[in-house]
Amino acid sequence: MLTGVYLAYKKDGEKYYRSSITYLGKHISLGSYDTEIDAHKAYLLASKLLNSNIKQDIDQYPSDCILSFDKWVVLNNYRDNQIYFKTPIYLKKNYFLYYIDKDTVLKFDVDDLFYYAHHKIQKRGGHLFVSDYGMQVSLASRYGIKPYSVLKRDYLFANGDCNDYRYGNIIIINRYQGVSKIDKKGKTIYLAKINIRGEFIIGYYSTEEEAAIAYNKAALLLKEKGLTKNFILNYIEGIDEITYASMYQKIKISKKIRDYIVT
Repeated sequence: MLTGVYLAYKKDGEKYYRSSITYLGKHISLGSYDTEIDAHKAYLLASKLLNSNIKQDIDQYPSDCILSFDKWVVLNNYRDNQIYFKTPIYLKKNYFLYYIDKDTVLKFDVDDLFYYAHHKIQKRGGHLFVSDYGMQVSLASRYGIKPYSVLKRDYLFANGDCNDYRYGNIIIINRYQGVSKIDKKGKTIYLAKINIRGEFIIGYYSTEEEAAIAYNKAALLLKEKGLTKNFILNYIEGIDEITYASMYQKIKISKKIRDYIVT
């Protein structure tokens, strides 16, 4: 076998070739290939990338590269920072980059390093998510961005970079489903709305928590009326069950919601 190449067999008996390299005492798998020559080429390129005095950076990834882009990032990071990650992470001072692909690079605080070192971010239909305990978890939800939230209405990226998920860069404007913060005659109030067939106003409230509970009350009332739509209810932080129940009873919702007839 050529250097860095190992023969392997699939379950049906078909043979293939695995490539790997050892660097700074770490044995690194480079991938599987159909031919011994291709597996050896992967080893040679990895060796050149790790040991050459002339650095090839991440943005110099060749269009016809025998190594996957993820592996290119991993090798660059290990060469420059001497820390090995299986996921495509590149360490910077006080933060790190996570490469979804050549054109999509996310930024995270170092506090998230352990999590993303063990969870691969996937992209499907423009949405980013990770698989956690067998479930698909939205990337945005880890940072307090609720499902169906609208950029610039419900949340903002302080520096305008939608790929910068550092905690200080994410500003949550509206924390709860169906709740919007608005200014009315110089006073901050909270509007609760619910989508049935189009948006219905539930009411205007003096606090965000009241508006969130009003949304829950409207959603549960509509469900009692026979509406089968799956509304996502709000979990109100910092309020115990007794306080919640008391507020729920006192909060008024619009007559349109109370009189709504399911057809």
